[in-house]
Amino acid sequence: MSDQETCHLCKEDLRDPVSIPCGHIFCSICLKTYWDHADPTAPYLCPQCRVSYNKRPTPRRLGGSRYNSAPRTSESFPPPPPSPDYNYAGPQDVGCDICVGKKHKAVKSCLMCLASYCEKHLKPHYESATFKRHKLVDEIGHLDRQICPQHQKGLELFCRTDQMCICVLCTVKEHKGHDMVSAEQERSEEQQRLGNTQAEIQEKIHDRLKQMEELKQAVDSLKTSAQQAMQECEKLFGDMLRSIERMQQEMSKLISSNKRAALKNAEGHMERLTHEIADLRRRDSEITQLSRTEDHIHFIQSYHMLIAQTEAEELPTVTVNPYFSFGPVNKAVSEMKQHLNEFSNDELVKVAKTVNKMTFCQLDETKRRRTMKGDTMKGDMTRGDTMRGETLRADEAAMYRSVPMQEPQHRDDFLRYAVQLTLDSNTAYRQLYLSRGNRKAALKRDPHNYSDNPSRFDCLPQVLCKEPLSGGPFYWEVEWSGEGAAIGVTYKGIKRVGYGDTCRIGYNRKSWSLFCSDSSYSARHSKDQVEINAPYSSRIGVFLDHSGGTLSFYSVGDTMSLIHRFKASFGEALYAGFWVWYESAVTIIQV
Repeated sequence: MSDQETCHLCKEDLRDPVSIPCGHIFCSICLKTYWDHADPTAPYLCPQCRVSYNKRPTPRRLGGSRYNSAPRTSESFPPPPPSPDYNYAGPQDVGCDICVGKKHKAVKSCLMCLASYCEKHLKPHYESATFKRHKLVDEIGHLDRQICPQHQKGLELFCRTDQMCICVLCTVKEHKGHDMVSAEQERSEEQQRLGNTQAEIQEKIHDRLKQMEELKQAVDSLKTSAQQAMQECEKLFGDMLRSIERMQQEMSKLISSNKRAALKNAEGHMERLTHEIADLRRRDSEITQLSRTEDHIHFIQSYHMLIAQTEAEELPTVTVNPYFSFGPVNKAVSEMKQHLNEFSNDELVKVAKTVNKMTFCQLDETKRRRTMKGDTMKGDMTRGDTMRGETLRADEAAMYRSVPMQEPQHRDDFLRYAVQLTLDSNTAYRQLYLSRGNRKAALKRDPHNYSDNPSRFDCLPQVLCKEPLSGGPFYWEVEWSGEGAAIGVTYKGIKRVGYGDTCRIGYNRKSWSLFCSDSSYSARHSKDQVEINAPYSSRIGVFLDHSGGTLSFYSVGDTMSLIHRFKASFGEALYAGFWVWYESAVTIIQV
């Protein structure tokens, strides 16, 4: 899209243009009228992108020769726009050459008059005998191409020698002696060749439609095969999970049976020891009683019997293993888990390599496109096709390598990928003031005395960082304040001159951004825009997995709350970039 020249509200050339925080431009009176008639209890919306603001933003006037203000009337409000007349010529239509002011669409062009006419001004050609010999054709643009630029005469002949249309006067001098025929004759012969070319094109269309049908059938078969493979894999992995569950059950049984055996053995020994302790206590009591008796004969007789019983009995010793535990079981299971992980990873890599080697469809390199410029261009196109083929294979290889990583969940995990960024003053818009070691950018009214640099944004309040980001992952945090700011990334090749979408971060294929206002967020890339309702946060965390193809924005706090995630295939290094509105600022936080 080129620089904006028309107002989105009135569809006319911009008059006294003003800009709002989201970057869109309108006529001052059109925007005022639009917001004056809006619901005062609802948020104020941008008429074009629908970004909302809790309070009514203050529009900023745009200067420069590109926006020449038309004289204003003394009325406070513009008259209501007229009903659209679809008979008027638009940018893509051929306008009537007779209409004064706003032109109507032309319906016919006259090759004699070299002019195009609307229905109203075409009537004389039908009604007057003066125009009887004039040749009317469907409207065509660029009628000046029907006139010889040297003699200002109508082109009637074709010079085969110079392969160009000429007028009668050209035959006298410039094209004297050349091979010339009438334009009608050349058209007749070219028409035949054009018919042959059209037949070839139709044959190619038929061939392409056949290939398209084959490809559609192959895609359907691919989907069916993939679905079957997923179902079979789900069944097989389910079987493996059940097998592991059976192993777990067997291991639980093994531990339980050994536990029961050990406990039963210990209980038997404890029962035996209980009886032995009771018997010994009984003997101890008998010895105590015997030692207290005063009957010497009884003492001597009982003594010898007790001593004989004690010396004849040998009690077995119960030895307890102090190191007995089920720790070896845990170790064995842990080793089993490690072996299983290693085996499964190795097998998964083998499966991935096997699948990645399979080619679903590809261009046939043996057939080259034929051109009308001979073997030289054919060779150039062959080299170009080869390069594209190599690029395709390189992209496919990168795709298999670039598996998105699992994003962290907690801020401490994000901080492991923190990168320190600094703003590049050579890219800063002249009214953007950098401070805090080129980590803060604020938009002010007076321009800064920056030196001229082709990398500088000349019309938009934007600035990029110095550091290229490739590979990754990377993480950085940004504080923003004021009415609005945009945080994003862009390729180095983003356009720097003008107000157009090709220059705005997030409005083109080379950049991605998150626009922040006081009441909402808006994620932008190229023509796509996503409105996001999320709690207000003045600190935004940005996580870029360049290789994995993800760009995520988080609300930073005690917990990381995802605002939006882009998924893309980044083809080159990215640079962090910012759009800053008036009385707003962004600061890159050192983390």
